[in-house]
Amino acid sequence: MKKTLLIATLLVIGSTAAMAQLPSFSLGIKGGVNYSQLKNKSDVTNQNSILGYQFGVWSRLGGAGVYLQPEVYLGSKGGENPIVVQTDGTEAQVKGKVKFTTLDVPVLLGTKFGPSKLNVRLMAGPVVSFLVNKNTTAEGAYQSIRDYKNQALGLQAGGGVDVGNLSVDLRYEAGLSNISKSDNYDQKQNLFHLSLGFKLL
Repeated sequence: MKKTLLIATLLVIGSTAAMAQLPSFSLGIKGGVNYSQLKNKSDVTNQNSILGYQFGVWSRLGGAGVYLQPEVYLGSKGGENPIVVQTDGTEAQVKGKVKFTTLDVPVLLGTKFGPSKLNVRLMAGPVVSFLVNKNTTAEGAYQSIRDYKNQALGLQAGGGVDVGNLSVDLRYEAGLSNISKSDNYDQKQNLFHLSLGFKLL
């Protein structure tokens, strides 16, 4: 885990080496909320979303209205899905809630319109999520039937606004990989992000 954190942090901080060659460079912190859903193809009904958080660092480098924005942040996500459990030979449907803590590393390519202190941005790119912790509940049965992979791949797309040193981003993240280890489940993590950032450099 320490090695993963070190590599992810170096990905963001290491982009400072491009400052001398590129017209613009920014480094900042961010925090926000997300609304996530764990979609299971085998059961498309009653899949409820849960509220989570995120906080971390971002950098932005580029010029001529085009930029690259790598980020590193911790976040929580998951979902609530119905599952069938057996008790004394009878079946009952209960809600199983899953909540992950992940280290997310998106690398976004974007474009912006307007001056540096007041502009509108559009962005998209891949994101890799590393599992840090998970919590599952379903009357003791959920943990045994659903195990999860240590990393997942997704795609983020959205827009943002810069006002002075503040930035507001709204993105949608679509899961590209099945995060379940079970052959009986095909689960992908989808969520909306809303975050507020502050530019330090």
